[in-house]
Amino acid sequence: MQSDPLPGIRQFDLTGRTAIITGGSKGLGLAMAAGLASAGANIMLVSRNANEGETAAAQLRQQFDVQVIALAADVTSPDDTERMAQTALDTFGRIDILINSAGINIRGAIDELTPDEFKQVMDTNVTGTWLTSRAVMPAMKQAGSGRIINLASTLGLVGLANRTPYTASKGAVVQMTRALALELAPFNIMVNAICPGPFLTAMNVPIADTEEGKKFVVGATALGRWGELREIQGAAIFLASDAGSYMVGSMLTVDGGWTAR
Repeated sequence: MQSDPLPGIRQFDLTGRTAIITGGSKGLGLAMAAGLASAGANIMLVSRNANEGETAAAQLRQQFDVQVIALAADVTSPDDTERMAQTALDTFGRIDILINSAGINIRGAIDELTPDEFKQVMDTNVTGTWLTSRAVMPAMKQAGSGRIINLASTLGLVGLANRTPYTASKGAVVQMTRALALELAPFNIMVNAICPGPFLTAMNVPIADTEEGKKFVVGATALGRWGELREIQGAAIFLASDAGSYMVGSMLTVDGGWTAR
């Protein structure tokens, strides 16, 4: 029998589902966590900083009538990512959604950066995404459903000078998303990525008032401004919910028209 053809807004309801958000204590991660909580999801915030995580969790609990916990963990550690998944299962009994938002950016010309700096970015942005995705696989496969949302970037789709570590890492996340989407679709686990453009997060504050920030970042968008944190929430709720059930291996750009030029 065919399912209800006109579920409308009910498709976006996340009541009773559990979402893990890495890098969830601030910036885009926290904004997406708040978006999912507003749709009814229970939340686990994962952050390397325990105090930041607990503060963010308390903030969400005050705003939304859902369960929210914080976990201090390093996404580059296999042991920590396994502990992350087990803690979610022990607390909520299920893992429905994973948002891989943990990420770092080290800027500079290639001859000014060190190999260790390049490795730091790749470890967090690429290896971390791979490890956390791997850690939630058993629970999602057993449930016969799941959503993985990777935070790629418009800089995984286009280039920008003095960003070799970051662009390389986000390009890798784009391809990982596509490959993993094909691998997991038979298990009804949908893997997609959001590609944010220039949002004024803590990561981007250092360039906000520079010539580069004004000309090559904000000046390159069709809207001519930085993105507001709330403007990432719709994409996250969409991909996490039944509304995105036919989205597989997609790169959803939220960039103020940067890549449209």
